[in-house]
Amino acid sequence: MIRSTERFLTTHTGSLPRPEDLVRMMYAKEEGVPVDGTALGSRVRAAVAEVVRKQADAGIDIVNDGEMSKPSYATYVKDRLDGFGGTGNTFVYQDLADFPKLAQRVFGDPGRSRRKTPACNGPIKVRDADAARIDVHNLKAALAETKAAHAFLSAASPGLVSLFFRNNYYPSQEAYLFAIADAMRAEYETVAAAGIVLQIDCPDLAMGRHIQYAALTLEEFRKRAGMHIEALNHALANIPPDKLRMHLCWGNYEGPHHCDVPLADIIDIAFQARASAISFEAANPRHSHEWTLFERVKLPPGKVLIPGVLESKSNFIEHPELVAQRITRYARLVGRENVIAGSDCGYGTWVGQAAVDPDVVWAKLAAMAEGARLASREFWK
Repeated sequence: MIRSTERFLTTHTGSLPRPEDLVRMMYAKEEGVPVDGTALGSRVRAAVAEVVRKQADAGIDIVNDGEMSKPSYATYVKDRLDGFGGTGNTFVYQDLADFPKLAQRVFGDPGRSRRKTPACNGPIKVRDADAARIDVHNLKAALAETKAAHAFLSAASPGLVSLFFRNNYYPSQEAYLFAIADAMRAEYETVAAAGIVLQIDCPDLAMGRHIQYAALTLEEFRKRAGMHIEALNHALANIPPDKLRMHLCWGNYEGPHHCDVPLADIIDIAFQARASAISFEAANPRHSHEWTLFERVKLPPGKVLIPGVLESKSNFIEHPELVAQRITRYARLVGRENVIAGSDCGYGTWVGQAAVDPDVVWAKLAAMAEGARLASREFWK
């Protein structure tokens, strides 16, 4: 994980807007319509080249492939692993239960309404080992054509997979988690072996509280979250911590979020992960106050924070001075070299999701880059 040595660096969470024609192709694939695999692969490759160039042009230091090859950050695993089939999962969002009209709007999102979340109904094993290698190849080819020097690729955590795909096969949640971990290990190691930082997406540690484990007490949830970390670390055992970062998320949807577990209740568990950097929501109205947590919580040695300084569900373009203020709050508490600016969550979490206009996304990222420059002038004079 690169660190700030002369200025504040910028990155984002992972997913970025996909071209409309690629969206249509991926809709068709998700709905079982025959799609030419060669044509889809070619379009994904071109989309990766384009999205990497746009990130570099916006001033982003640590770029990725925008998750162009994936129908979503979580459900893509059904296409790469065996063991999933049958009826889809259903989700109860605790914070939306009291707001049924809002729930209809959230679940009516074109991307969310098309997602496929079949249950685990058999032994989990790798089906498509080439997919991760293709992701690596596409990203490296795109990097070679731009001025971007640093990159990451994201992958679902075992706990995230267990959240979206219910277990109908394994005898316990622990057995299920570790089976997922063993199967996902190959993808994780493929990315890291290519010299690309691996981001593990872990909404299960935050969003999982009010969806997957809403019926548990806080202490019971913390035990489950600890088990999720154990499975994750098992899968990452062969990857050095400085090649890893993880993302915490309370759900990238425009809901009330009043049932979100506080960061203070999970930060110690998150710090137990092997990853050297932690990305988390820090700009939206429900979590922007939590920077004060680090007035009393010490950052463990070797760890880096990637707080969200851009909101991911609003078309407001953050003022660069606000971005600078958000960056410097963390820098004063944990040290300038331990802060990288990021976004709350992705801007294309599901194929077809468009909470933020695609053109606004690039303006927001450019505003983050400008805000990082402003903050750098204060800390690196």
